[in-house]
Amino acid sequence: MFEYILNLPRYQKRAISVATDSVFIFLALWLSICIRLETLYIPNDKLVIGSFLLTVAVTLAVFVRLGLYRAVIRYLSNHALIAVVSGVSVSALIFSASSFLLKAPVPRSAPFIYWGLALLFVGGSRMLVRSYVHQAQRKLKEKVIIYGAGTSGIQLANALFQGEEFQPIAYVDDSNTRQGSVFQGLRVHSPAQLSKLIEKHGVNKLLLAIGSAPHSQRSLILRYLEPLPVQVQTIPNMAEVISGRAKIEEIKDIEIEDLLGRDPIAPDDQLLDAFIKDKVVMVTGAGGSIGSELCRQIIQHKPRALVLFELSEFNLYAIHGELQTLVNECDFDVELKPVMGSVQREHRLEVIMNTFNVQTVYHAAAYKHVPLVEHNVVEGVRNNTFGTWYAAEAAIKAKVETFVLISTDKAVRPTNVMGASKRMAELVLQGLSKRQSTTRFCMVRFGNVLGSSGSVVPLFRKQIKKGGPITVTHPDIIRYFMTIPEAAQLVLQAGNMGTGGDVFVLDMGAQVKIADLAKKMVHLMGLEVKDENNPEGDIEIAYTGLRPGEKLYEELLIGDDPQGTGHPRIMKAQELSLKWAEVSVVLDSLDKACHIFDCDKVRAILEETPLGFAPSSNMEDLVWKQDRLDTPLPGNVHKMARVDKEINSQ
Repeated sequence: MFEYILNLPRYQKRAISVATDSVFIFLALWLSICIRLETLYIPNDKLVIGSFLLTVAVTLAVFVRLGLYRAVIRYLSNHALIAVVSGVSVSALIFSASSFLLKAPVPRSAPFIYWGLALLFVGGSRMLVRSYVHQAQRKLKEKVIIYGAGTSGIQLANALFQGEEFQPIAYVDDSNTRQGSVFQGLRVHSPAQLSKLIEKHGVNKLLLAIGSAPHSQRSLILRYLEPLPVQVQTIPNMAEVISGRAKIEEIKDIEIEDLLGRDPIAPDDQLLDAFIKDKVVMVTGAGGSIGSELCRQIIQHKPRALVLFELSEFNLYAIHGELQTLVNECDFDVELKPVMGSVQREHRLEVIMNTFNVQTVYHAAAYKHVPLVEHNVVEGVRNNTFGTWYAAEAAIKAKVETFVLISTDKAVRPTNVMGASKRMAELVLQGLSKRQSTTRFCMVRFGNVLGSSGSVVPLFRKQIKKGGPITVTHPDIIRYFMTIPEAAQLVLQAGNMGTGGDVFVLDMGAQVKIADLAKKMVHLMGLEVKDENNPEGDIEIAYTGLRPGEKLYEELLIGDDPQGTGHPRIMKAQELSLKWAEVSVVLDSLDKACHIFDCDKVRAILEETPLGFAPSSNMEDLVWKQDRLDTPLPGNVHKMARVDKEINSQ
């Protein structure tokens, strides 16, 4: 019956509330006289009945005016309770006044007794309904523990109480001053009691609500929580909540940057503004993981215009729309120029840079996936090496002031074509830096970024949600990691430091073992790793073997004598460089080999050039391998090269 009433349309429930209040008010009026007279009073006096009816009618009108029937009982707030007290107080005054005006034989103390009874009936009935509904909902909601009893934790508990998914059953907090306290009916426990709480209440989920705690502190907490049999999730930080970008109750998976435990360093605004503010800035590969984040941060430093150069139509559309919204919302005076094109077309680049009077270029366009470049050798070299060369030559001709190449740790003693092509791109810029003085060139290297299109983190999370297995190439493989915003911020600062031909290296912190990262993610999602020691576990880790060109570990420096800079997380590498005449010879040979699709020759040239290139696998170019299978020819001259030569000779 009660469930049936709760599911009725809103207007019907309001009608029931009005009818119920009418009965309660009349009952309170009658009982107030009975209690005062200490006898069963029979209201047969017309004046008394008239006073009763007038009081009921006016009281209902007051309740309507105070919005009492707009309040949803199951979500009854303090405002609604105040409305009840106010309405009942007005009702008692009306009862007293109507009795006096009608000269009804009502005892003078009856209105005071009525006030207490009406408050009990009207307010108490609502509290009982709310309590019943909440109790019924609690049985259906998932029990959770909130780690953090500060402002964030209390706000989260409030939101969850009103929601339909989670039921907080306790707080846990490191602060001794908070432990033992009770907030909103929930006791604050110490972290040492977590295991007992989890077992006692059958909790499967723990929500982190530690506000803007630094990553180092969050990392320590997560290490403590990792062995516990619960899924650990978190809430948005308070800055996102205050700005309206997120809601406190938006539960999300743990961010892996919390596991890294590295706190960001405040950016140097002078470094950032020097080559961005009031300048025309161009970002190549503007729709990619790093390029798009560069654009987001560049916008914050108010360039005069930002040229978004991108090959992918969809990526360009997405980043332009996002940035235009940001410009409109923040009222930035920045012109956005979305331009489609390839970095392999030098004339197109030169026209764009001249047309918009570009002053600073961040060159993020690149093919960066190691296995894909191994399977597409010529395109990888064309895009990464020649694309950089063409963009740099265009910048010189357009008199661009600063050109920053986004490089990679895989350019250090490369074992794959991707890394070799990026190291070759660095040599190109170093050579051009010596050849001229119009444009200042510099390069910035860093490792893997969390959340990029090639990051293992989103892949692992997806595999865990599917039930596994998690695919890791090797048990001992290790990588550097950095968040995309942190990497982009450091790139912008490093790009403003060099004098010309400099190679900067970002401090990526300690290397992370990928297998350990996978295990941490499994544990923090409340699951167990399935292996020989735990055959009943949930998620298996499958080792697939190193992919073509893949290293067990990455390096960020070539020289043994890195120099510090004005920024604690940016170093300057001491690098071997070539004169432009030497670089030009290599580029000419590479161009000819690429033109006839001679992948063996391309690799041989890269090996002969002082890049430190030592391939870790055989030739994996898909077209090259298939062509050799279809038409076995002697030596390095195969069908594709022969066809290209025949076409060129006609």
